[in-house]
Amino acid sequence: MNDHADEARQIDDDVKTLHGLGYAQELLRRMSGFSNFAISLSIICILAGCITTFHFALCGVGGASVGIGWPLGSLYALAVAATMGQVASAFPTAGGLYHWASILGGKGWGWATAWFNLVGLVTVMTGINAGLYLFLRIPLGALLGFAPPANEPSTADMILQGIAVALITFSQAFINHRGIRVTTLLTDFSGYWILTFSVALTVLALAFAASVEPARLVTFSNYSGAKGGDFWPATDNLLWLFALGFLLPAYTISGFDASAHTSEETVGAAVHVPQGIVRSVLVSGVFGWIMLSALVLAIPDMDAAAAQGENAFHFIMGEVFPIGLAIPIYVGIGIAQYLCGLATVTSASRMAFAFARDGGLPFSAFFRQVSDVYRTPPNAIWAVALASVLFAVYTPVYSTIITACTIFLYLSYLIPTALGFCAYGRSWTRMGPWTIGWLYRPLAAVSVAGGVVLIAIGMAPPNEKAVWLVAGMTLVLGTVWFGWERRRFAGPPRGR
Repeated sequence: MNDHADEARQIDDDVKTLHGLGYAQELLRRMSGFSNFAISLSIICILAGCITTFHFALCGVGGASVGIGWPLGSLYALAVAATMGQVASAFPTAGGLYHWASILGGKGWGWATAWFNLVGLVTVMTGINAGLYLFLRIPLGALLGFAPPANEPSTADMILQGIAVALITFSQAFINHRGIRVTTLLTDFSGYWILTFSVALTVLALAFAASVEPARLVTFSNYSGAKGGDFWPATDNLLWLFALGFLLPAYTISGFDASAHTSEETVGAAVHVPQGIVRSVLVSGVFGWIMLSALVLAIPDMDAAAAQGENAFHFIMGEVFPIGLAIPIYVGIGIAQYLCGLATVTSASRMAFAFARDGGLPFSAFFRQVSDVYRTPPNAIWAVALASVLFAVYTPVYSTIITACTIFLYLSYLIPTALGFCAYGRSWTRMGPWTIGWLYRPLAAVSVAGGVVLIAIGMAPPNEKAVWLVAGMTLVLGTVWFGWERRRFAGPPRGR
């Protein structure tokens, strides 16, 4: 009884905080602190990003990209998460990054952040679900007698991929439509599943390894060009190849702003949201490094594995595990990847809802509607799902999808972080109950500088198409904003 009374009082405090920021409580607030942590853990999902982009690191400098590169990338992500957490504690709203940028720097910065974040979430949804299809395509195709996909996919392959991504994405949207209770139940399960299954995969990889050579994790090998299945262009610059490997942790450990986007559905949001952001990054960094290291140590022949390029992980599975064990592993990873996409639909739809609530989207009145039955924003849910499927049709090349979504997400992370660095102690003096104190500004500076480097890496060959996507979107946003949106868009309400 006391627990229910305490929760009721906490929800009452949450609602008062939200009202103080200028918003009414429209969504159903029932997520616990663990559920808030689990939704970010589910989107990060080391069983998705680590597996489907494993070749980004292996086909660069080999084991050192995992043994050294992954911890460095994880520490950087933790710095971003810590600075994000402090702002989230002060402004716990579903708008998250968009709302923070508006408060800290003005409505123009908020408007740009909203679009970068929304497009990043939509494209990362495409990356997750396209990755799920491509991951299962080889083992399931082999069982059904289909030839493995060629390096240059045929029209039929691309059509099949588009259909599969649509079916996966729309099923996730349907579940989200049914309410936060169902989604929370599945993402809670996903959190336990990711951690349990990653430990099991680690143990099995080491148990079936023919030998274990720890030196691999600090050994730099040049696998560019043909030696790495032509995934990265041939070069003698090991430092550049090592830098390209940072795309593995950068893509995998992203999307943790989901905890912020579900602030208005979380009990004790001012504390549990920043905790969820930081803990999801920390846990993913540690468990991901252990799992990836075990996979590298289990490889019978590093040169042969790297030469497989994008099929490196499947090659390792075939070389290390018997078929009777490999199939359950594929299924377990596939379940985690599906739930990862499910959590991303939740995050993206809440961002769209929050932006539409302030009039930022075309047809905002339509997208901000909340279901009286399920207390979810159904129009926003189906809109982001449809946009994700359309992006899969436009950009069927997986590596380009990955780099584009990583760049868009980190741009949306960097804008409010840079604004917070400038506003801290000046226009922004009222902090939330969760704070990192004097560390905020140094970590914000590290976050911005590191983000600029990551974005530059993400635009490197063979992903030049990402340059056109980012430059094109930036040009369109600038034109639209200065053309008419700056006069029309009022921004979020000015609360406390």
